[in-house]
Amino acid sequence: MLAIDFAQATVPASGALALLVPDGPVLTGVAAEADQATGGALTRAFAAAKFTGKKGSTCTILAPAGGLSRVVAIGIGKPEELTAFAIEEAGGAAAVALASETDAALATGTLSPDLAASAAMGAVLRAYRFDRYRTKEKADDKPKLAALSILSADPAAAVTAWEPMSAVADGVFLARNLVSEPPNVLFPAEMAERCQELEKLGVKVEVFGPKEMTKMGFGMLMGVSLGSVTEPRMVVMRWNGAPKGKKGKAKPLAFIGKGVTFDTGGISIKGAGGMEDMKWDMAGAGAVVGAMAALAGRKAKVDVVGLVGLVENMPSGAAQRPGDVVTSYSGQTVEIINTDAEGRLVLGDVLWYCQERFEPAFMVDLATLTGGIIVSLGHEYAGLFSNDEPLAQKLLATGTAWGEKLWRMPLGDAYDKMIKSEIADMKNVGGRPGGSISAACFIQRFVNGVPWAHLDIAGTAWSGKDSPTIPKGATAYGVRLIDRLVAEHYEGDAAAE
Repeated sequence: MLAIDFAQATVPASGALALLVPDGPVLTGVAAEADQATGGALTRAFAAAKFTGKKGSTCTILAPAGGLSRVVAIGIGKPEELTAFAIEEAGGAAAVALASETDAALATGTLSPDLAASAAMGAVLRAYRFDRYRTKEKADDKPKLAALSILSADPAAAVTAWEPMSAVADGVFLARNLVSEPPNVLFPAEMAERCQELEKLGVKVEVFGPKEMTKMGFGMLMGVSLGSVTEPRMVVMRWNGAPKGKKGKAKPLAFIGKGVTFDTGGISIKGAGGMEDMKWDMAGAGAVVGAMAALAGRKAKVDVVGLVGLVENMPSGAAQRPGDVVTSYSGQTVEIINTDAEGRLVLGDVLWYCQERFEPAFMVDLATLTGGIIVSLGHEYAGLFSNDEPLAQKLLATGTAWGEKLWRMPLGDAYDKMIKSEIADMKNVGGRPGGSISAACFIQRFVNGVPWAHLDIAGTAWSGKDSPTIPKGATAYGVRLIDRLVAEHYEGDAAAE
């Protein structure tokens, strides 16, 4: 992780300097000092580049006078329109602009200590790299920036604001690491072991193996795993952070993740093109694990349970067949039409177990479930399906505010009828038309009256391009969404609303 420190706002004697500049711009504070120290270089450069501080714009001055190697101005737009997420994006832009530097500072101007910490958060998130398996990378190809000094009018207060954000960044990085790992390294048992590392943060972790799940009656989850030599796991993570007077009184919040560590499609095998991407078919589980790490790391004052079903979906002589009928943990029977529709089977057993054991206030599941949601929404939004209007609205608002956007999708009897089976209680696919919706209807059949939301994150779990706070690759979509949902609606004063 990019190392962060906070210092008093003053022009550094050397190195690179990034400035967050509001629309205008009228140079004040460190920016005005830097302009004076460089003999008016900033004023001249801004005029020549027609830089006004417009949001997303930048202006770079190389080797100005005064000992600085470069000055990078980053526009943050109109002060009255600033949000924490917008400042995170500006911090991310600073990390990119300063990547080739070894000594750098970011001046946050008149921003509050909380927003100064948000700038640090954006820089840290954007500076992420997964380079565990690179052995011959040239030094010139590696970013030089290892530490960034955030210049603030109140560095002590900014440090206080940064501490919980740093814990959330750790959770994001954990999720990105899990999703980035190759499938020969991250199989179900290995991922379960990594979940157990959360015990260091105070999370209680239970791991269920194939013997336990077979005895419990997890017929759907176990059916998916039959073709693989790697054994499945289910992991239950509990963070009990509610204040002492409230412990055990409020129902826990529940988050459930699909964890297919590699998905060939099974007997209904996928085409070879792009199959390597199916290492991230466990991104929903990765997000839940990362979110649990974030909540525990910042000591969230709420009780939360996270459950992940971990399997590998492979073809073999022992694999589940199209035409098989399995009995779920709920007792409902399912006719398997397509073995590539396996994530919903995993989720169904885990969801029913979660509500039966924990009686949660709500359940939110995250899954890279269907290609159909990518056809519908591209890579900009995840699909949101829910049986509860208040929960859906909270998720929508949180996603919009923090850059993990959701689009509400329908549910209904017409779609539910698509999964009617002639020989069992239901079949696991309803056909191509409305495939994401009929998949959500399938999952809903394993929700027994509990407020619930299903997030189909197939289009948002992995990015083929850089964005302000996310480099190309695993996005950890869902970690920030869960953390902010909990913080803004279920902790402290928000929980009493």
